[in-house]
Amino acid sequence: MAGASRRGFSGATLQTRDGAALRTDFPGLVTADGAPWHYLDTAATAQKPQAVIDATVRAMGTDYATVHRGVYARSADMTLAFEAARRRVAQFINAPSENEIVFVRGATEGINLVAQSWGGANLKAGDRILLSTLEHHSNIVPWQLIAERTGARIDVVPLTQDGRIDLDAMAAMIRPEHRIVALAHVSNVLGSVLDVRRAADIAHGAGALLLVDGCQAAPRLAIDVQALGCDFYLFSGHKLYGPTGIGVLWARGDILAAMPPYHGGGAMIDKVTFAGTTYAPPPARFEAGTPAIIETIGLAAAIDYVEAIGLDVIAAHEDALVARTRAALREINAIRLLGPDDAAGIVSFVMEGVHPHDIGTILDESGVAIRAGHHCAQPLMAHLGVEATARASFGLYSDESDIEALLKGLDRVRAIFG
Repeated sequence: MAGASRRGFSGATLQTRDGAALRTDFPGLVTADGAPWHYLDTAATAQKPQAVIDATVRAMGTDYATVHRGVYARSADMTLAFEAARRRVAQFINAPSENEIVFVRGATEGINLVAQSWGGANLKAGDRILLSTLEHHSNIVPWQLIAERTGARIDVVPLTQDGRIDLDAMAAMIRPEHRIVALAHVSNVLGSVLDVRRAADIAHGAGALLLVDGCQAAPRLAIDVQALGCDFYLFSGHKLYGPTGIGVLWARGDILAAMPPYHGGGAMIDKVTFAGTTYAPPPARFEAGTPAIIETIGLAAAIDYVEAIGLDVIAAHEDALVARTRAALREINAIRLLGPDDAAGIVSFVMEGVHPHDIGTILDESGVAIRAGHHCAQPLMAHLGVEATARASFGLYSDESDIEALLKGLDRVRAIFG
């Protein structure tokens, strides 16, 4: 999709230049009988545009070969495409060098890599790790595992009343013992957006590093890791309209160079003998085994796709849909909205007397797909005083028809439960 014409925002539906609805690029947005499917679970995983599907099919078919190993022409061509994808990712987040881009299976693996590699080498008893109340389990459990192993302790930054990470509280509680701070750029439940630059300044002022979970930010916000000032940034391809099984860990080059390997095997070595092994420099040091070749090519195609539209255009489109949805839900007395009004692409809510799973089931019968549950954020659920929420989350393909279908489905929920 590189070089595709820029697409405009109509106010309700993103469209191609010739006026066709952009959602026609997504074959997954129809049911088996051809009816529209109102997919409002993009925060969990995004539907895939045909351009990404085509790129992965070509990579798995006519273009397929191994990378970094073969001396034959197709392997060399695939290696060039694979490393071009690394450069594409570096450009996407304005990383200083493609050698700072490590391909992982997803952000979960990337956070585990940092926790076990950097944390295993640098944390010790008496050190502290700083998280926040709204973190996804993938940004909690890896730190608990390394804390148990090293004797480090975990502290938790509270939230503001409207569901943002309270940076004033963070500034007051951070101490020299804190070695690393790990925070979500955008909450996967509340949609609240972190001021990463300020968080970085606070962390660095205390001598700590900052890791940012960018899974919900990368599909809708322009990411510039140099301007943000963080030390690690991670995101998953499948939330960025790309394939599953591929994600990105970016780390500052000096930090990455000092980190020991996380997995051992082929491709990450310099020389292996039974007397000992020396390791390749980053990023190869952290990419043991045959990489996710097809998925990496698909990720580059997804980046091409969203950048051809424009992240600013996508953000404006989703902001309008969030505002429209929150305004409509606010009119329903039985519904309690969660998170800030300017949530990024996400609307979470609870309905009095109705479990979110029942809401999700009834909406599904109406052709509307939402997420219902704790969203892998049980500490946040406890803070909110609920066991689960219903979550509608938007993508670049979402439009007013999805909102109308949601509202109609919620009318049915209310009718059934009185």
